[in-house]
Amino acid sequence: ELERLSNLVGKPSENHPLHNSGLLSLDPVQDKTPLYSQLLQAYKWSNKLQYHAGLASGLLNQQSLKRSANQMGVSAKRRPKAQPTTLVLPPQYVDDVINRIDRMFPEMSIQLSRPNGTSAMLLVTLGKVLKVIVVMRSLFIDRTIVKGYNENVYTEDGKLDIWSKSNYQVFQKVTDHATTALLHYQLPQMPDVVVRSFMTWLRSYIKLFQAPCQRCGKFLQEGLPPTWRDFRTLEAFHDTCRQ
Repeated sequence: ELERLSNLVGKPSENHPLHNSGLLSLDPVQDKTPLYSQLLQAYKWSNKLQYHAGLASGLLNQQSLKRSANQMGVSAKRRPKAQPTTLVLPPQYVDDVINRIDRMFPEMSIQLSRPNGTSAMLLVTLGKVLKVIVVMRSLFIDRTIVKGYNENVYTEDGKLDIWSKSNYQVFQKVTDHATTALLHYQLPQMPDVVVRSFMTWLRSYIKLFQAPCQRCGKFLQEGLPPTWRDFRTLEAFHDTCRQ
C-alpha cells in the first residue's frame, strides 16, 4: 500500500523553485488544497510585474522631464520664500476699507474701534434687527458674535463683550452660521474682498423675521425663523431645510 501511494505522488516542478514551499506539491489531496499551483501563478505574475516595471522605468528615464519632483524640490529650496505682505496692513488702509463698506449699505452702520492696539473691532448694527461684534486682525476676521438689537453688547468697563453669547436661540444660530461664512469666504490675497463679501452676506439678515423659507415656504419651524442664508444666492432657509 505504501509503494502504491508513493507512485501516485508527483515530483515537484523544478522550473520555479520556491524553496520549502515546493514540498506542498507532495500533498496527495492537492485537488482540495491547491496551494502550490496558486503559489506558482502568484510567482509568475510577480515576475511579469517586475519585468514590465523595469521597462517602464527605463522609458521614463530616457525622457528629459524639465519639471520632475526632484528638480522642483531643488528650485524650491533655492528660491527665497515670499514674505506675506497681506497679513500686516496699515491701520489707515483698514479704516478706508471699512468706511467704503459702510457707505455701500445705508441700512448697516459700522463703528470701528481699537481698544487693544492695532487690532480692529467692529460693531455692526443692521437696521433694528441685530448687532454683530466683529473681531479683526488687520483685515482678517477672527471672530463674530451676533446679538439682538436690544441686547447689551458692552461689558461693565465699557468695552465690547466678545465672549458672552446672545440670550436668544435665534441669534445663537445666526452666530454659528456667521462662523461658517468666515470659513467659506477665504481669499488671503484679497482680504478686502473677503470682508466686503461677508458684509454683503450679513446684510441679507435685514429681513430675518420677514422672509419665508425658500424650500418649505413657512416663516417659523420649531419656533425659529429661517436663520440660514445661502452663500451664493443669499436666499433664506431653515437650518433643517437647507440640507
